[in-house]
Amino acid sequence: MTSETKPEHERSTGARPAGITTEQAAAANVQQMFDTIAPAYDRANHLLSAGIDHSWWTRTARLFRPILQHPEAVTLDLCCGTGDMTMALLKHRPTTPGAAPILAVDFSHQMLSLGIKKFGSHNVVPIEADALHLPIADASVDLVTSAFGFRNLANYHEGLTEILRVLRPGGQLGILECNQPEGLTGALYNIYFKSILPRLGGLITGNERAYSYLNASVERFPRPPRMLQLLKAAGFTDATWTSYTFGVVGLYHATKP
Repeated sequence: MTSETKPEHERSTGARPAGITTEQAAAANVQQMFDTIAPAYDRANHLLSAGIDHSWWTRTARLFRPILQHPEAVTLDLCCGTGDMTMALLKHRPTTPGAAPILAVDFSHQMLSLGIKKFGSHNVVPIEADALHLPIADASVDLVTSAFGFRNLANYHEGLTEILRVLRPGGQLGILECNQPEGLTGALYNIYFKSILPRLGGLITGNERAYSYLNASVERFPRPPRMLQLLKAAGFTDATWTSYTFGVVGLYHATKP
C-alpha cells in the first residue's frame, strides 16, 4: 500500500525540514539541529517567549497532580529537551523513599546532557532514545507528557501509537504544543514567528536556520481539530485541547481506554 492509498491518519505526517523527504533523514536532521543549538536553547526560549514558558509548564504539571502525587505512578516526559517540563512535574512528586522516578526521554544527546545537570540528585532517570521506538515495556507508564517536542517527530501517528503502547489502561497523555491562532492574534503571531523570531533566535544561538525551522514546524503541525482526530484514530479517548495564552500554545489531553 502506497502512502497515497493509506488512510489519512496512517500517512507519514510529521516534522520535515526543508528539502528532507524521508522520515529517517528528517529525524537525523532535527536531532543534529537540536544538538547544535542546545547550549543556548534555554536562554533563547525564555527570551523569545518573554518568560511565559514557565507558566505553561507549571499549569500543565498542576493539571496532572492527581497522578503525580501517587508514589507508585510512573511518569514519562517525552522529548524532554533540557528538562524544564520534567522539573515542573517533579514539584508534584512525593519525596518518600521508593517513589517511582520520572523517566526523561530525548534523542538529542546534547539537550539531554543539559537536562541531566538540572536533574542533579532528583528522582529522574534520563533516557536517550527515539520517541518512535521507546525502550519501555508495554502498559508500564501512568502518565506521558511532552512539551514543545512532539511536533518534531517524523511521524505523528506512529508517535501517538508508541505512547499508547507504553501507557497503562486509564493512563493519561498531555501534549503541550505551539498553535497558530486565528484573527488579529494570529496575524500578529505570524509576523513575529516569520519575521522576528528567526532573526532573534539566530542572534542568540548563532543558528537562524533552526528558528526558521521552528516557524515551519508550527505551520505544519496539525491544528487542534485535526490533532484531536489523530488522537482518536490512534486509540485515545476523551481527547481535549485547552488554549493557553490567546491560543499561541495549548494542551492536548487524552486517556488510554
